Amino acid sequence: MSTAERPPVGIDALLEQVRAGLDRVEAQDAFDAAATAGALLVDIRYAALRERDGLIPGALVVERNELEWRLDPQGSHRVPEATDHDLRVIVLCNEGYASSLAAASLRQLGLHRATDLVGGFQAWRTAGLPVLPPITEA
Repeated sequence: MSTAERPPVGIDALLEQVRAGLDRVEAQDAFDAAATAGALLVDIRYAALRERDGLIPGALVVERNELEWRLDPQGSHRVPEATDHDLRVIVLCNEGYASSLAAASLRQLGLHRATDLVGGFQAWRTAGLPVLPPITEA
């Protein structure tokens, strides 16, 4: 059956399907994985949210529309951190929705350990984990 012949899938159903294939992590587990196990935290929030709420220390900021190009270990536009397909990547957005879809996309590229942060940046902050304050113009 071609994609044109398949019935539409709503976003809630798609999100459920995607998340069933991910080993999603809670905020403290993401912090620990980055601190001790070499996991790469990737912040895909758009600039206005980062400017409003701040940044997670050590997280790689990659705009969502560049994510696959920056993290593909075989890509010509990859970041230095994109070393191989075994890299553990934990994607975070603001509340943990877009990050699930982004992690699934990274898995399609062969980054088989890619996942996302349950509750996103907001869960990280609520857990009292480190956040750099927003940069303000003087």
